[in-house]
Amino acid sequence: MYDPAQLRTFLAVARTLSFTRAARLLGVRQSTVSQHVRRLEDATGRLLFSRDTHSVELTEDGEAMLGFARRILEVHEQASAFFTGTRVRGRLRFGASEDFVLTRLPEILEGFRYEHPEVDLELTVELSGTLHEQLAAGKLDLVLAKRRPQDPGGEPVRSDRLVWIGAERLRLEPDRPVPLIVYPPPGITRALAFEALERQGRPWRVVCTSGSLNGLIAAARAGLGVMAHSQGLIPPGLVRVPERAGLPELGRVDFVLVHGRHRPSAQHAADALAAAVLAGGERLNRQDLAARAEGGPARRARA
Repeated sequence: MYDPAQLRTFLAVARTLSFTRAARLLGVRQSTVSQHVRRLEDATGRLLFSRDTHSVELTEDGEAMLGFARRILEVHEQASAFFTGTRVRGRLRFGASEDFVLTRLPEILEGFRYEHPEVDLELTVELSGTLHEQLAAGKLDLVLAKRRPQDPGGEPVRSDRLVWIGAERLRLEPDRPVPLIVYPPPGITRALAFEALERQGRPWRVVCTSGSLNGLIAAARAGLGVMAHSQGLIPPGLVRVPERAGLPELGRVDFVLVHGRHRPSAQHAADALAAAVLAGGERLNRQDLAARAEGGPARRARA
């Protein structure tokens, strides 16, 4: 029912929100991109993009098609590899931020190892900023990490609001510096927390620094201070700091997949793992929406 070529074109437009940029990305004419999208919309009977002369946006049906398209293409590629006798193999150096390692990533990696037993997977768990640096230096082939503000690249896996969290019993004194629990440089959430407090003119002091998320969580559970964290990945035993504490808004954080450019031999394995992570990210996003619909907003500290 759905042509893989049309699905790939749809994903390119969804990623770039531009028919022109999607055409350049795919190496085809813009008219071909328009034709593929129109035929896919005809096949689904739904409008997938809301578009005018100035902008292109995914419709609600287009958002739903994102997950379907990725999974259909993933299965299509697996079937093609099986029946043509080609196997994904080789050494793949994969870097991931600890936020994902402690949530859904183990399940995704287990499925990938089952599907691609001939891939020699090497996992590096590090700060997002460090992972980006290692990727640029050619030490990694694929990275799943927070997006740096100065780097617009990467394929989006998940976007989430960044919030302040701490122990439920924690009390912040308005006339004292905010006690911060942070990653060491070049931690991305560290920089965002500092910038937000400085914009507000709120004094702060670092009470704990750790390169391990488990270390930060332990300090926060002990009531030492507050930390900036993804709203959808709040660890057990911690809650959002209430708005009446007066802490500044932190904005949103994007988790993205970024491919390296230094080892073409790892490309097929990296593409296969990227497809698995994207499918897992779609499932995680749907679970978040369902959890919020059931239980409402995340719990907050009392004061």
